[in-house]
Amino acid sequence: MLKLSWELLLEVQGRLEAELIKSMLEASGIQVELFQEAVGHHVYPVMVDGLGRVQVFVAKEDLSAARHIIAQMQPPTVIE
Repeated sequence: MLKLSWELLLEVQGRLEAELIKSMLEASGIQVELFQEAVGHHVYPVMVDGLGRVQVFVAKEDLSAARHIIAQMQPPTVIE
């Protein structure tokens, strides 16, 4: 039996951003798991002392592809 091995892709502040990233990656066929501290998880999102931080994990074999997708999601830097 194959055991799926997970790697930390990134950490974001807030469940909404994590869910958007998860949707983008899953649309590309990449399995995603989110991990967040339980306090304020659903009803009242808490952003104090890292409690709003969400870790985004992907399957080890998909890490490179996921990094590539995330890099493309970053907005371009505007220099004035």
